[in-house]
Amino acid sequence: MRMKIYNVLVNRHDGIRSRYHKVHDGGGAGRKILSYLYLLWMNFCYYFCFCRFLGRKEAAAVYEEKRLPALPESAGQKLSVSEYVDVLSQYDVISFDIFDTLLFRPFSEPADLFYFLGERLGLPDIRRIRMEQERLARQQGYEKRGHYEVTLAEIWEAMEQSTGIPAARGMAQEEALELEFCYANPFMKEVFQALRQKGRRIICISDMYLPRAFLEKLLEKNGYNGIHKLYVSCDYGKSKAKGGLFKQVTEAFPSKTTFIHVGDNGHSDVKMAEKYGFASMHYPNVNRMALSYRPYDMSPMVGAAYRGIVDNHLYQGGKTYTLAYEYGFIYGGLFVLGYCRFIHAYCNSHGIEKLLFLSRDGDMLKQVYDKLYPKDNTAYVYWSRAAAVKLMAEFDSYDYFRRYLYHRVNQGITIRRILESMELGMLLELLPDSAGMGEERRERILPKAELTNRNVKALESFIRSHYTEVCAFYQEQREAAGAYYQKELKGAKRAAAIDIGWAGSGAMSLSYLVEKVWELPCEIIGILAGTNTVYNSEPDAAEPFLQSGRLVSYLYSQSHNRDLLKKHDPNKDYNVFWELLLSSKMPQFTGFYKGRQDSGEEGTGGIANQEKYRMQYMEDLDITLGFGECDENAAGIGEIQKGILDFVEAYCRHFGEFPYMFRISGRDAYAPMLVAASCRERYVKAVKECFALKKEII
Repeated sequence: MRMKIYNVLVNRHDGIRSRYHKVHDGGGAGRKILSYLYLLWMNFCYYFCFCRFLGRKEAAAVYEEKRLPALPESAGQKLSVSEYVDVLSQYDVISFDIFDTLLFRPFSEPADLFYFLGERLGLPDIRRIRMEQERLARQQGYEKRGHYEVTLAEIWEAMEQSTGIPAARGMAQEEALELEFCYANPFMKEVFQALRQKGRRIICISDMYLPRAFLEKLLEKNGYNGIHKLYVSCDYGKSKAKGGLFKQVTEAFPSKTTFIHVGDNGHSDVKMAEKYGFASMHYPNVNRMALSYRPYDMSPMVGAAYRGIVDNHLYQGGKTYTLAYEYGFIYGGLFVLGYCRFIHAYCNSHGIEKLLFLSRDGDMLKQVYDKLYPKDNTAYVYWSRAAAVKLMAEFDSYDYFRRYLYHRVNQGITIRRILESMELGMLLELLPDSAGMGEERRERILPKAELTNRNVKALESFIRSHYTEVCAFYQEQREAAGAYYQKELKGAKRAAAIDIGWAGSGAMSLSYLVEKVWELPCEIIGILAGTNTVYNSEPDAAEPFLQSGRLVSYLYSQSHNRDLLKKHDPNKDYNVFWELLLSSKMPQFTGFYKGRQDSGEEGTGGIANQEKYRMQYMEDLDITLGFGECDENAAGIGEIQKGILDFVEAYCRHFGEFPYMFRISGRDAYAPMLVAASCRERYVKAVKECFALKKEII
């Protein structure tokens, strides 16, 4: 009978069913009663008020929209240890809440710990079952004793009856996980230690099912020693939420004793504390403060860990960070961590013997990768689009002219500057006599003329007429690059070239040169963070290599995470936002040269151009590496990198014993950036304005 009623009221229409479960599922007793009333109301409206739209499912938003502040989030939790200590020291007894005040868990919700419990017990859906059985145990306790407070033992007795898991085993595993995951709130630990040094009497009051002896052990493990007494709701059958536990405390001390309580819950730790004679200091719940900023469209366990680590770090109080640091910590840390694990897993399973982190995006990646996998054979190697296009000029003239000429038309760049960036300054004096056109046409490709869509073809024709000399000029650079990579790839039969993306041209040009031109006995596989998208003029440029496996992509490609392929828009600077996360203090790399080279004078037609080259001579190979300028705001770049490194360190500290937590999908790694780029990219544009990134020469 019950099932028939359920089918009629709930299952008959998809829209009513989805709306009902959105309210009903995962709620407590009060919320479930509300869901039944809501269900009856929807059926009444559908059948009697003809609100047929209720029968259709609500349109789900594809991406989360969050209005992020264009300033550091951590500025919203400016707390002072000394001010806390000064206020608290005025009272005879200082009381602290335990969880989310003295102790943090690296999750966004306390129940997220039960995911790990389920994995250890080897049974599915344990998180939901554990929460359900706790609720039932509290209801049964109320019926027997007149209050909802229960012990962990009572919860696990109910669990044993419903699942068959031995209560002793379940309790032991749950307590072991609490010991592994709980850690001291750095801000509150400073406050606590200062109060201890002043000799103040400290107690703890907690609404909790964990036994007092275990909580004492947990607090001591995290450096909270010398607590006078713990008052735990399950011991007394009284709670902070109802006020009885505060009354229990006041009755245990002389009548004129003054009390103050510190906790994160506005009702239990503030309103009820004050009602029963305590002063209070509200310590805002870190996860609630950040609720409107964090992504929730993520896989449950990685999402919970990500949000917990970010929220605990930024909102604990006592520290504020720069916008650049937070950009790295919030939006870069999970990506870099996940990408490095993806690289490691791929290389292990495909027999990769050497990992080449291409400059400059590879700088941050290699730093993190080496921390995670110090035994792997890695190298930071010099490569760039500018260098690759010159080295490939003889074999791919289409790309050479496309990048050096056609991508730069109508941008106010003079032909002199174009030729100098190609290192073809020796052709400048030949321009007027080599065009082979009338006087008016010749003037359009004079050195001082700007490159436009009207003269670009003429300039291409002119350069092609001297292409034998051009290729011969680059031949020495190819030989220098060959010597460099012969050394880097010595002894390796398979290597991976690692870059951020997007067309994969950097990795594929290196692969072509290594395998077909220099004929080194090493296969090169390209690993990218992301690929070209539907917004690129050449969206399918890398598809043959992605399909064959010579290129692989982490975040998305045409074969996976296609929603990201359709969201990631380079025209809205999405490439720049990601590249900014991997920005480096290293200068741009511009090319390889044989022998010892010096920076020439501008316009001489040699290595010199307007990019202020600096040279680094490698004596063992007798070659010179050329470099251009560094990006501005080196301090900001350092802050981004520090934010990423701090996130990685925190994640490893909390989840290092859980290797499966490092299986971070590309979709999860992109989720924070989807939030950062919401509301018309307001936040990421504000971050970008802090930097003046140098564009590649081409």
